[in-house]
Amino acid sequence: MSDRSGFSLAPTRQLRRRKLINLFAEIVMLTAALAAIAVLVAVIVAVVQRGHGALTKDFFTKPPSTNFLTGASGGGIANSIAGTIVIVACATVIALPIGILVAVYTSEFAHGWVRRVLAFVLDVVNGIPSIVIGIFIFGIYVLSHQQSAFAAGLALSIIMLPLVARSTQEVLALVPTTLREASFAMGVSRWRTVVGLIIPASFGGILTGGTLAIARAAGETAPLLFTSSLTTNEVSWNPHVALQSIPLTIFQDLEAPDPALHEQAWGAALVLLTFVLVVSVLSKAWLARNRRKLSR
Repeated sequence: MSDRSGFSLAPTRQLRRRKLINLFAEIVMLTAALAAIAVLVAVIVAVVQRGHGALTKDFFTKPPSTNFLTGASGGGIANSIAGTIVIVACATVIALPIGILVAVYTSEFAHGWVRRVLAFVLDVVNGIPSIVIGIFIFGIYVLSHQQSAFAAGLALSIIMLPLVARSTQEVLALVPTTLREASFAMGVSRWRTVVGLIIPASFGGILTGGTLAIARAAGETAPLLFTSSLTTNEVSWNPHVALQSIPLTIFQDLEAPDPALHEQAWGAALVLLTFVLVVSVLSKAWLARNRRKLSR
């Protein structure tokens, strides 16, 4: 089909080739996305199948026990749950305020090379292997004191710090510039604007980033091997002593020859996976809600 000037509306060979390449690229990207989803589904299904049988009342309320006459193991992971709560709480108390302050300074006060250097440092810290962080805390704290939940929390806080700072920076960037300009026009100082306007407007997103960092830190094992691994089966809430944790329990139980401990390890993995999934989903939903609120 063509008009009087000779211009044809029929698809050319080049156009058909571009459409085929575009279709091929879409198929490849869709396949990659489905593969990523399949990996997540496979992990969840495997953990649920092997760990759901261990989830009983005693599993959550009793510490592990061993019959020294028969060698049989039983009980639950109550001490690991309590230890995980204490360790993650220590890490959150350290990392959350420091990360927020770093993000606020970087986004609202720093200029030029200072902002670039701080952003680079956060990226480098975020890329440090967790086992290196564990060795670092072992060298500067554990050797001069002892293993403790506080030392473990200190190691996990280093892992959480760049995550909290980066997520807070993204949320602060969503606050409209007109709010800052209106505050400055009324004669309000910069720090009063940040404290009284910027942070309250992005508070929901800041908490969302904090919860995502908590979910990441709760599953770390390597730092705990150097900071809080010499533990007992007693349930304790004392941060000055070494406490058992869920990731450490999974590692130790799977290394043991007892099949009952293997089942307990899969049950602990299911508990940890459920916590991470729930926190991640709620955090993402909360962050999306906060972004829509700030965009309006």
